[in-house]
Amino acid sequence: MAEKSTLDWIALVLVIIGGLNWGLFGISQDLNLVALIFGYSIIARIVYILVGLSALYMVYYATKK
Repeated sequence: MAEKSTLDWIALVLVIIGGLNWGLFGISQDLNLVALIFGYSIIARIVYILVGLSALYMVYYATKK
């Protein structure tokens, strides 16, 4: 198995954070981990964008040889 780069690890952590956030939101629609930490600010929007880009990267990572 190939070594994971720093980008791989960052993307993996962000995807896990996104998954946990969606899971908590699914359990209780009032619980949004990112909003609790950052409020509804530009930083929260950046986190959401990074999580989405990380998910796309994980799709690439999972399908590369």
